[in-house]
Amino acid sequence: MARGNRTRPFWRGSARGARVDWQPVSLTIGLVGLPSVGKSTLFNAMTRNSAVAKSYSNEPNVGVVGLPDARLDVLADMFDAAKIVPATVTFVDIAGLVRGSSAGRGRGNAFLTGLRDATAICQVVRAFSDPSVVHADGKISPADDIETINTELILADLQTVEKALPRLEKEARARKERAAAFAAATAAKDLFETGTTLYAGATAAGIDVAELRDLHLLTGKPFLYVFNVDEEELANADAIAELRALVAPAEAIFMDAKVESELVDMPPDEARELLESIGQTEPGLDQLLRIGFKTLGLQTFLTAGPKEARAWTITAGATAPEAAGVIHSDIQRGFIKAEVVSYDELVAAGSMAAAKTAGKVRIEGKKYVMQEGDVVEFRFNV
Repeated sequence: MARGNRTRPFWRGSARGARVDWQPVSLTIGLVGLPSVGKSTLFNAMTRNSAVAKSYSNEPNVGVVGLPDARLDVLADMFDAAKIVPATVTFVDIAGLVRGSSAGRGRGNAFLTGLRDATAICQVVRAFSDPSVVHADGKISPADDIETINTELILADLQTVEKALPRLEKEARARKERAAAFAAATAAKDLFETGTTLYAGATAAGIDVAELRDLHLLTGKPFLYVFNVDEEELANADAIAELRALVAPAEAIFMDAKVESELVDMPPDEARELLESIGQTEPGLDQLLRIGFKTLGLQTFLTAGPKEARAWTITAGATAPEAAGVIHSDIQRGFIKAEVVSYDELVAAGSMAAAKTAGKVRIEGKKYVMQEGDVVEFRFNV
């Protein structure tokens, strides 16, 4: 297909906007926060959506975002690919929580529905000063806001565990193999009563979280924190360090949601100039996507040909057959071998043919552990 007819996806920062071709979603991040912290503004910037920013929306807003990956543009040019398909992240904008949500205040525990299926929770925290935007608790205190949200999530999990314990105890008496689940739930209840999330305290408490998987506990999910700060504070190292310490060792991202909204509509050159003017090297939204992948232990491998250049999401440590299964179960079932070259070596060679001539393309078998940025062609027979 002629290069001028190539279909390209749109993602933030790309100058080649066109129809987006998405692959099945592997990562879902639930956005939570108190009302008026900039959560919906952030969601709209990420998804180019027009979700109304309001405190108590009935249903969560859902958007799918392509993971920025300049490698796909390079591969599309090299293979004259008809389209580009990036790895994706789904964001779910959960209705604004308030103090007492778990007990029915505001939208009550309706927020649970949107969070149960999330693979990670991103808490958006207000750290900006704008008198025209009234804070839900009447004062700006990131530490208090974080405690409020964590408390509501812990209380929701405590209710879930307390409801499940009688059933688990009965099952444990009838079937010995269910004793571990009952023990884990009992320990989790004790942990929640100390005000500690499962993600933060399970290891020290000796809780086997795998035994609690069926309960879909919210605080067992990885946590990320986005601090919505004033533009001038982005370069304030002391203020950033103080906020980062509030959530350590969890990952923290700092951005001005209003600036992010402006960046999505700017040509790349202008966006780069704006970022440089506020002392940033990349958009905060790109940081969130990248760090989300890292926090969940995810990575990508690449495929390329005339049809498409594509990034596929896998868990770090996945073997070649497991990676093949992400494309199609038949490829995993009939896996024979994988022809693999690292992205950097492929680009240095200039073409797949040149990489093969230079001996950079390897033949890997079933035990090969995939590496970030592998460019792969799978051979299979079914």
